[in-house]
Amino acid sequence: MRPLLLTVLLLSLSNVFMTFAWYAHLKELSHKPWLIAALVSWGIAFFEYMLQVPGNRIGFSVMSVAQLKILQEVITLSVFVPFAVFYLKEPIKLGYLWALLCILGAVFFILRSRWTGG
Repeated sequence: MRPLLLTVLLLSLSNVFMTFAWYAHLKELSHKPWLIAALVSWGIAFFEYMLQVPGNRIGFSVMSVAQLKILQEVITLSVFVPFAVFYLKEPIKLGYLWALLCILGAVFFILRSRWTGG
C-alpha cells in the first residue's frame, strides 16, 4: 500500500478512537465520576496511539511535518462532524461549513508549493 494512502487510513482510524476517547464519555459516562471517564478515555486512547504513531511515522516519510499536521486536521474535522451529528445528536451548524472552508484553505496553502513549485 502506498505510504500516503496508508497514512490516511491509519490516521483516520486513529481519529475515530481519539474522538470517542475525548467525547463519548459526555454521553455514555456523564453519570459517573470524572475519574472513571478519564480512565475509560485513556483505555480508548491507547488504541488511538497504536494507530497514530505508525501513521505519523509513515506519513513523515512522504510529507513534511506541516503537511502531516494539516492532513490530521482535515481528518479530525471529517471524523468529528459526523460523530457530533450522529452520535452526540448535535445539530448541524453553519460554523462547521466555515471551519471546513478554513481547513481547505490551510490545505491549499500548505500544499501549494507542490502544485506551483514555490
